[in-house]
Amino acid sequence: MTPHINANPGDFADTVIMPGDPLRAQYLARTYLTNAQCVCDTRNMFGFTGYYQGERLSVMAHGMGIPSISIYVYELINAFAVKKLIRIGTCGAVDEHSRLYEVIVATGAGTSSSVNRDRFGGYDYAAVPDFDLLRHCWTVAQQRQIPTRFGNTFTNDLLYDKPEGLLPALKKMNILAVEMETSALYTLAAQYRASALSLLTPCVNSSNGAEPDAEGLQTTLDQMIELALETAIFSD
Repeated sequence: MTPHINANPGDFADTVIMPGDPLRAQYLARTYLTNAQCVCDTRNMFGFTGYYQGERLSVMAHGMGIPSISIYVYELINAFAVKKLIRIGTCGAVDEHSRLYEVIVATGAGTSSSVNRDRFGGYDYAAVPDFDLLRHCWTVAQQRQIPTRFGNTFTNDLLYDKPEGLLPALKKMNILAVEMETSALYTLAAQYRASALSLLTPCVNSSNGAEPDAEGLQTTLDQMIELALETAIFSD
């Protein structure tokens, strides 16, 4: 076990689905996995391992923000030999014409944080997902007709009181969504030779403040979970 994950060696599968919210991890495990067992609960950051379509999979919450996800991703890879990590989370859509009832797949993630520069000798690191996971996700989305957009995203340290110039800059560079974890996930996966992908569901439009209704949001979250699970077990 580690200081933040009170699991035993072998408790986690090679592939872990990572929502931010511990209760969403619990929902995913109870709804979609068979024979799911809780393997860790330190600080109520729940992790589960079970089976999806006969394939062994794990679910582990990562909390909010770069510091939190960095701790859990580092420990999962280095202490529990996890090979693939798929984040599922909410985001703010940037384009005012973006549909709220769709999944956004992050093909890259810029950031306002200095963490990547600290890891990359003071330079700007281009945080991108694993190509095979990205390709598998595209294939699954096409086969299952899940409304999905693939494009660049931005990982921000601030949830409230964002700089006034941020939104215009995001729009200028055709950024699809802003959230708080993906850049760290991609960077750590690259550093420690794991595979990572981030799937996002807009819970608000950052340009006009539009929000989906509760039922619509849950439907989109379920589509994102399905896309993540099917991507995790996809093979050519």
